Amino acid sequence: MSRGRALLLVILIAVPLAAYGAASAVVWDKLTSVATECGGRWAQNTPEAFEAPAEYALDTSPWAMPPPEEVRIPSRDPGIEIAGWWLPAASADGGAPAPAVVVVHGFTACRHDHAVLLPAGMLHRNGFSVLLIDLRDHGASTREDGRFAGGTDEYRDVLGAWDWLRTEQGLPARSIGLVGISLGAATVLLATGQEPAVAAVWEDSSYADLGTAIDAELSREGYPTFLAPGGVLMARLISGDDLVSYSPLDAVGALGGRPLFITHGTNDERLSVAYGHALEEAVLTAGGNVESWYVEGARHTESMLTDPSGYEQRLVGFFGRTLATPAP
Repeated sequence: MSRGRALLLVILIAVPLAAYGAASAVVWDKLTSVATECGGRWAQNTPEAFEAPAEYALDTSPWAMPPPEEVRIPSRDPGIEIAGWWLPAASADGGAPAPAVVVVHGFTACRHDHAVLLPAGMLHRNGFSVLLIDLRDHGASTREDGRFAGGTDEYRDVLGAWDWLRTEQGLPARSIGLVGISLGAATVLLATGQEPAVAAVWEDSSYADLGTAIDAELSREGYPTFLAPGGVLMARLISGDDLVSYSPLDAVGALGGRPLFITHGTNDERLSVAYGHALEEAVLTAGGNVESWYVEGARHTESMLTDPSGYEQRLVGFFGRTLATPAP
């Protein structure tokens, strides 16, 4: 082969590869970048007073909570510190502490999000202590690299919060549950799969497998799905995150009969309700313990807004059955 032909061949190979790499880097940045602030739109929300989006005209005052205790909690990853709000419930007749639930937000959100505060308020007014946390790179927690790893790193933040309830609050494992919203739901599933002592988990609108979720997100944003492998590769090369190393589908196979509640809106435009069905089927196939509530017509994480009484009844009932009896 002549030198000219060899050079042309190199160019014909290198240019498309460079273009694919550049496009993949854009996709990786789009899919994983976390805003420096908690979306801005939720900054005014606190446990004492928070608002739902105006379109729902929902009075959230029945779920208002007392002023929280600001806490800093070590992640299970050294060097990562998690910001949180701790709202303990009263003990029954001066006895053992009330059971507690860790509530976890979704991608680019934080503990100021109404979708975190509303279920937390539902639990707290029914006698449960609640711990609301900011995952790493979100809210007031340690900013590691400004990227979301799909829960594959962040689940260790959830387990740090779980450890804190065990060591600092003296709660037995059987009295601690997890609640996750959206990508926070995937994160608590990953945490439960890795920590066999987690007692029970409620997930609202999780993905099942991040690979298929990335394809769906690319399609929703107008990008070709063939860029997905490149985006996953860029995550490994640039930030060291292996986005598809561990999925909620893997995690639910390790539940070993521990109770799981799945809720998902049938009109979810962000993470398809098919993911909820896939997770439920995986648990049932493994002979596990799962309850579900698929809310007709609800969009992404909308069920708590369109049917708050139904949501509260199921949420409180689930943890009332699976954790210790809450204080009145």
